[in-house]
Amino acid sequence: MAREICLRQLAVRPRTRAELAKALARKEISEEVVAEVLDRYDEVGIIDDAAFARAWVTSRHSGRGLARRALANELRQRGVDAETAGEALESLDDESEAATARVLVDRKLRTARGEPEAVFRRLVAMLARKGYSAGVAIRAVKDALADRDAEAAEFADAIDADALADQAGEPPA
Repeated sequence: MAREICLRQLAVRPRTRAELAKALARKEISEEVVAEVLDRYDEVGIIDDAAFARAWVTSRHSGRGLARRALANELRQRGVDAETAGEALESLDDESEAATARVLVDRKLRTARGEPEAVFRRLVAMLARKGYSAGVAIRAVKDALADRDAEAAEFADAIDADALADQAGEPPA
């Protein structure tokens, strides 16, 4: 019974050990059986939290543009321990995160309407929701606005990204 539950869960998408344990607990499978089945699946490589975390980071960063902070939170919610999550997140460096933030901003900026200040606030907020630090978000939006048009460039020139990041409580990059 426990094996069937695990296999059905894994047929939908890869799962962490914690997710499978939770699914088995909901079905009132005994802790001994849960441990036995999950240990065996771990042993033969059917479940691998480290591989799950690496795949999750790659997929969610490239697909949804999520930053390390948001990805770490998602992995924690799925029961991946901090060390395993940290190792998976090492694949994202500051440069790739900043480049992804800029791509997201450029994509949204194509259809953004309104005064540069309002557009700036909306885009920084969008990046914040995806887990980007204030400093990365502000710099990405400022640079994109500066490249957009004369009015936006004038507004962007007046933005002190370091001062705004300091106000948000972050050290300068």
